[in-house]
Amino acid sequence: MRRAAVVGVGAALALAAVAASSAEGAAAPGEEAGTRPMPDFLGRGLWQVFTRLDRRTRLDVHDVSGRDRRVLWPPRWEVCTQYPAAGTALDRRTTAMIGVVRKGETCPPRVREARR
Repeated sequence: MRRAAVVGVGAALALAAVAASSAEGAAAPGEEAGTRPMPDFLGRGLWQVFTRLDRRTRLDVHDVSGRDRRVLWPPRWEVCTQYPAAGTALDRRTTAMIGVVRKGETCPPRVREARR
């Protein structure tokens, strides 16, 4: 009896996951199928990039401080640059490029001027 309850709960969770993933891929009115607008990440934490972008979006994250550091722990980094710009339609062929610095550091002047 207990095993049947566990299997039933597992099946319900699997169905909920499938329903959520199929709803995620549905296009909103006025959008093409398979495209979503790029959110505005400037000044926000890198963790939001990973949580708000679709998992199928290609992502290139790099340190723009000039120190060429590896970005290993997303909660410690802040977004300075993003390409494409906010509002641009993303599809499966688009690679989102995100430039970051460690939290507490300021974006380099060359980067701040280039993004305006």
